[in-house]
Amino acid sequence: MTLIRDLDQASQVARGGAISIGNFDGVHRGHAVLLKQLRQLADEVGGPAVVLTFDPHPASLLRPDQAPVPLTWIERRADLLYRLGVDRVIACRPTAELLGLSATDFFQQVIRERLDCQAMAEGPNFYFGKDRQGDVEMLGQLCQRAAIPLRIVEPLDNQGQMVSSTMVRASIADGQIEAANAMLTAPYRISGLVAVGSQRGAGLGFPTANLSDLQVLAPAAGVYAGQTWVGGTAYHAAIHIGPNLTFDEGQCKVEVHLLDFTGDLYGERLEVQFNRRVRGIVKFASVDDLRNQLGRDIATVRNEPLS
Repeated sequence: MTLIRDLDQASQVARGGAISIGNFDGVHRGHAVLLKQLRQLADEVGGPAVVLTFDPHPASLLRPDQAPVPLTWIERRADLLYRLGVDRVIACRPTAELLGLSATDFFQQVIRERLDCQAMAEGPNFYFGKDRQGDVEMLGQLCQRAAIPLRIVEPLDNQGQMVSSTMVRASIADGQIEAANAMLTAPYRISGLVAVGSQRGAGLGFPTANLSDLQVLAPAAGVYAGQTWVGGTAYHAAIHIGPNLTFDEGQCKVEVHLLDFTGDLYGERLEVQFNRRVRGIVKFASVDDLRNQLGRDIATVRNEPLS
């Protein structure tokens, strides 16, 4: 479905529905609980289920040094939101003008006038307006005055902690892919451009696609089992992240070996899915030891199911 890039376009195709505003980074299970309520509200008011998000994160403009590394690029995020029953995804670029609106002005100008909102669903930690001056209590008061139904949806509990993008990000940064995937609505993916590498993998019998220009957070150093897609065909993928210790290379790289694939991928953008962590990275005593371990890694990856 089409990704709406600005509020002018949204004013034409996303009016009169139920709205939820937020970053929705990662689109995790807590988001899914909220979006289920959004879908119900949209059906009740007879309008579209609308998510208003931001690309890039507002912190990239307000606090660039504190902006979190994204978990999803915007097209991936929109696709995951659509899968959960959302009808329209608006990805606003945060501008000084938009972020400078007071909470009441944002509610009046964006939620009411631009989008003709008929219902809202938000989490308890929702903030809006300049300097995050608006919270759910203020939102409740504004919605009540405007006769707009509002549902505050409690976050999903995960072993005593709420599921959040921060929790997911911490698991990925620590290499705990299975834990992250358990919190997400779909397995974690990265996206990157295939660049020319050292060609060492090909010399070992395991050619790799070296990814650059990553759009999202890369997992911690390690070897992972996953998959990728070329021309609509899914391939098992053995993914190595980190420096090549055996050859005393300190540069952290993301290298992807596609099982049973032959062809040139240079300059292509690959989506790579992470299913589970296989092992950490180690320095091998010899190239033969490394080659033998790579063979075992490939055998492990091959036994993983493709989704």
